[in-house]
Amino acid sequence: MYLTAETKKEIFKTHGKSETNTGSTEAQIALFTFRIKHLTEHLKSNKKDFSTQRALLKLVGKRRRLLDYLKDKDIEGYRALLKELKLRK
Repeated sequence: MYLTAETKKEIFKTHGKSETNTGSTEAQIALFTFRIKHLTEHLKSNKKDFSTQRALLKLVGKRRRLLDYLKDKDIEGYRALLKELKLRK
């Protein structure tokens, strides 16, 4: 499986301030970004996998809403996270 428990812990440690802080906005955005990158690579080789395509679009929407929330609450954290994850906006 592409998303192991160790991978999740590493994502939460780097973006959520600790391994147990799984609910922070930054950690959730980082996790969604990891999953989006994986699904994008999958869809490059499986162009007709429409269920995965739908799941990818739903994830992108969730990440977009979380980014908008973070932008309203903490603009400096938003800018730092965009730079760290190399997201365009």
